[in-house]
Amino acid sequence: MAYASCRSAFLTFLLILLTFLSFSHIEVCEAQAKPPPIVKGLSWSFYDSKCPKLESIIRTELKKIFDKDIGQAAGLLRLHFHDCFVQGCDGSVLLDGSASGPSEKDAPPNLTLRAEAFKIIEKLRSRVEKQCGRIVSCADITAVAARDSVFLSGGPDYKIPLGRRDGLTFATRNVTLQNLPSPSSNTTTILNSLATKNLNPTDVVALSGGHTIGISHCSSFTNRLYPTQDTVMDKTYGKNLKLTCPTSNTDNTTVLDIRSPNKFDNKYYVDLMNRQGLFTSDQDLYTDKRTKDIVTNFAVNQSLFFEKFVAAMLKMGQLNVLTGNQGEIRANCSVRNKDSKSFITSVVDDVVEGFLEM
Repeated sequence: MAYASCRSAFLTFLLILLTFLSFSHIEVCEAQAKPPPIVKGLSWSFYDSKCPKLESIIRTELKKIFDKDIGQAAGLLRLHFHDCFVQGCDGSVLLDGSASGPSEKDAPPNLTLRAEAFKIIEKLRSRVEKQCGRIVSCADITAVAARDSVFLSGGPDYKIPLGRRDGLTFATRNVTLQNLPSPSSNTTTILNSLATKNLNPTDVVALSGGHTIGISHCSSFTNRLYPTQDTVMDKTYGKNLKLTCPTSNTDNTTVLDIRSPNKFDNKYYVDLMNRQGLFTSDQDLYTDKRTKDIVTNFAVNQSLFFEKFVAAMLKMGQLNVLTGNQGEIRANCSVRNKDSKSFITSVVDDVVEGFLEM
């Protein structure tokens, strides 16, 4: 009798749970706009005739790199994020500083970008140029490398439009800071910042899922440990973090996702539901009522997360891109081409195009 009663209660609970998830799923789907239109100048088949083996060259090389160190995948994905969020996906984050001032690399949010990630992008550029000539931008290579980093870590595979050109300038320190919210930011700050880039709450939560792979320096989250532990953080999780970061100025690192740190999956959201998000910007997504249900849905439905992540990446990957005769195709990803012909051509073409449209 007791068994039957427990079984009935369990089935009732299960039914309620499935009903809740069903409605929440609908809400997330409705929150996400249709796949973004392709920006003028980009194409799904941009290099099909000019460099048909482009994506094969990049993926083959990355497989070799990740077989030795899968941690580099997170570094390449983060590089693409930090490129696109600042002044668009133009490869400007790759540029070294110059007489005009320090580069985006030198701004505080980018100091922890992996040095090896920059080297990998340049290595890929060199291999592509050897096969196809100098026709593929560093911005495109960075975008493809980010996509392959997701896939080769266990995430979704998807096509991305190509045809980006490399920027001629890098953003200032202040502009970089304004466009890259810190790990201590709350959900309101994150949502407001990314809303300026036409990214909605579902996009924000999906892109945050990139933290399912990678590591962080203690300095990015010790504000949650010292002088006292953040009460939102799981106590045991916090105690373990203090073993890695025994003081507020320790320079050690730890994984972003404690359940599957090297696999691109939905476990990051499970972490958040268990109050084991590393950054304030992560954990607050589950605390804030505007994003809590989205986190829950992604935690129980990995396919849904993958679907929304891809949609958000396609939107982000087209932010303020340069196309056509704008910008240039760099001969070295960290340095603007020496001659100014590309800059002059770009300006003249833009002026001519402006008159033609009048």
